[in-house]
Amino acid sequence: MAKKEEKIDMLPVLKEALKQKTPHRLYIFHGEETFLMHHYLDKLKKLLVDELTESFNFNKLTKENFDLRSLADSVESLPMMAEHTFVWVDDVDIFKLPEDERSKLAEVISDIPDYCTVVFSYETETWKPDKRLTKFWGAIDKNAVIVEFAKRDIRELTAWVQRHFAANKKNIDPRLCAYLIDITGGTMTALSGEISKICAFSAAENITKSDIDAVTEPVLDAVVFTMTEMLGEGKYGPALVKLQELLKLQQEPLAILGAIGAHFRKISTARTLLDNGRNVNDLMQLYSIRDYGARKIMEAARRFSAAFCAKSAELVMETDRAIKTSLDSPERLLELLILRLAQEARNG
Repeated sequence: MAKKEEKIDMLPVLKEALKQKTPHRLYIFHGEETFLMHHYLDKLKKLLVDELTESFNFNKLTKENFDLRSLADSVESLPMMAEHTFVWVDDVDIFKLPEDERSKLAEVISDIPDYCTVVFSYETETWKPDKRLTKFWGAIDKNAVIVEFAKRDIRELTAWVQRHFAANKKNIDPRLCAYLIDITGGTMTALSGEISKICAFSAAENITKSDIDAVTEPVLDAVVFTMTEMLGEGKYGPALVKLQELLKLQQEPLAILGAIGAHFRKISTARTLLDNGRNVNDLMQLYSIRDYGARKIMEAARRFSAAFCAKSAELVMETDRAIKTSLDSPERLLELLILRLAQEARNG
């Protein structure tokens, strides 16, 4: 069995380069935490170019205007009334370029002048390096600092959330931070917008759960998890109401079903771990989920038997097949699934 490739966090390397004002010549930025990605893109831009000479020394290339000639010209262009130039290539999948263009690109990135910094960023496109293209990947691996902006851990995010509330002269308890992080999906991009809404809504100095619930729209996974909790507590009616809320928000039935299936798979895994004397840390390692979410899944698993977990998987698969093949409405089939899950939960 091949060993899993260990990821090296290069964000500290980027931070140190910015602190020392010695940026590298080539970066690749990717990852879920796009808020953080744009934060460091802005910091690089501010370090390398000023407003007066930006039109001469800063070039942004996208899918619409990218070509090798434009990139090479931008990289080779001498700085005008400044010491540096900055080239930002946004959402261009360089591994999909024709072979001759990849060869030319390898030459460009292997010979970037000292005065130039180039960043390839991936936000809507996924960074998927094809290491089978050995020469091309070799040029990237040798010359680029590859920075992944992954979701931050719960402690770091909690401190970040509290700082942003404090900047608006608001206080928030760490437990409410964990709740807000959970229902928004835990990205800084989502949290930033929700924090602004909550601060605008609440007139009080101390933020409450009711303030959060009043203006924050939970992500699909958070709503589905609430539904599973309600089923575990025997609250069929409220669980059905949650499903209807999702449908009113025009969530795709198959997306809802996928989220339900994913949650019950995690709960089933947690049930198996519990039955074998394992704990929340094992679940966190298996699914790469945060402490808060893992503990919630473990709590949910304690309410369900192993037999129910197996039956829930069977019911989800039946519903998936029915949505794709029957003439019945997907909405009604989802409602029927919630009813059948509630019955199975009551039966233990």
